[in-house]
Amino acid sequence: MSEFGVYVHIPFCRHRCDYCAFATWTDRDHLMVAYVDAVIADIERTVETGMPVADTVFFGGGTPTRLAPELLASIVTAIPVTTNAEITIECNPDDVTVEMMKIYAAAGVNRISMGVQSMVDHVLQSLNRTHDPANVVKAIAAAREGGITSINLDLIYGVHGESVDDWRTTVEQTIALQPTHISAYGLTVEAGTPLAEDPSRHPDDDDQADKYVLADDLFSAAGLMNYEISNWALAGHECRHNQVYWSQGNYTGFGCAAHSHLDGRRWWNVRTPDRYIDCVTKNETVEASDEVLDAPTRAREALELSLRTRDGVPLGTLDVEALEGLVEVVGERIVLTRRGRLLGNEVSLRLTP
Repeated sequence: MSEFGVYVHIPFCRHRCDYCAFATWTDRDHLMVAYVDAVIADIERTVETGMPVADTVFFGGGTPTRLAPELLASIVTAIPVTTNAEITIECNPDDVTVEMMKIYAAAGVNRISMGVQSMVDHVLQSLNRTHDPANVVKAIAAAREGGITSINLDLIYGVHGESVDDWRTTVEQTIALQPTHISAYGLTVEAGTPLAEDPSRHPDDDDQADKYVLADDLFSAAGLMNYEISNWALAGHECRHNQVYWSQGNYTGFGCAAHSHLDGRRWWNVRTPDRYIDCVTKNETVEASDEVLDAPTRAREALELSLRTRDGVPLGTLDVEALEGLVEVVGERIVLTRRGRLLGNEVSLRLTP
C-alpha cells in the first residue's frame, strides 16, 4: 500500500528566478503570519474530517526558509505524522543557519532539499539566481551541525553559457559535499517567464543529453544510483514523498496553489495567498477546481510514471524488440536503458496498457 503524503506550499520569495513559473510572490511578506495561521487552521479542519496520518511531508515553494523558523516549525508540529515519517523542507542556501536547522530538527524535520542549481557563478547569474556557491558549503555544514543529515541537492543543467566543464565542476563539487540524494533537471522553458521571452537563452537538447550522461557517470561512481530519470540517491535515501507521487498515491496539499489527490480525483487550491487566507478565515473551501481521472487514463498514467523509475513497467506493455537499445528486460519488468531515459517521453508514447 502506498504511503500518504502531505504537501505544504510556502509562496514567499526574496527574489524571483528567470525560469520560475511557480505560484510565488516577492511582495507579500506582510502576509506571512496570517498565512501560517491559515495553513494551520486548514490542517486542523482537514484532520477533523478524517485525513490520514502522514508518512511523508514536504514543504515547497516559493522559499520555505523565508519564514521565521519558529513559524515554519509551528506548521510541522500541526501535521499528524507516523513515527518514522520523512519530513522535508526546501531550503535556500543563503537562509540556512545552525539555529534554523536545530529548530527544524526539534519540530521533527529530518530531511532538507537545497536549491543549488549550479556551483559556478556565471551560470547562477544566467539563471538570475542570487546565492553564492560558497554559501552552499556553509549551509550543508550548518544542516549537519543542526542535526539534519539526510540532504538532497537540486541541480539544473543546460543553462545558457554553461560549458560541459562548468557542469562537470558543479557535479564534482556537489558530490564532494556528500549529499544523500541529488536531483538534476534539464532546464525547461515555462510560458510566461523571462526565460521564455528570450529564445537566445533556451537550452539545446544535445547539450543537455551530453550533460545528463556525464552526471549519471559521476553520480553512479560516487554510489548515488539513478532510481527515477532525474533523481539519484544512496541506498535507503530515495525520496519517499516523490515516490508517493510516482506511485499515484494519495496526498493532501495545504497552502495556496497546492494540489491534492485521492483515488483518481485531483484538486487544487486557490492560487494567491491573499485569497487562501480569506477562504480559511471565512471557513470556506480553498478548493479552486478539480478533475476526476477515468480508469483507462489512470492506468496509462500509472505506466508512464512507473516507466520513469528503475522499477519500469510489466512485460507486454512495450515492444522490446522495436525499442532495442532504449529498453531492456529485467526479471518480469521492462526498464529504460540510459539512452532510453534520454528519450523517456518518446518511449512512453509506445506504452500499451
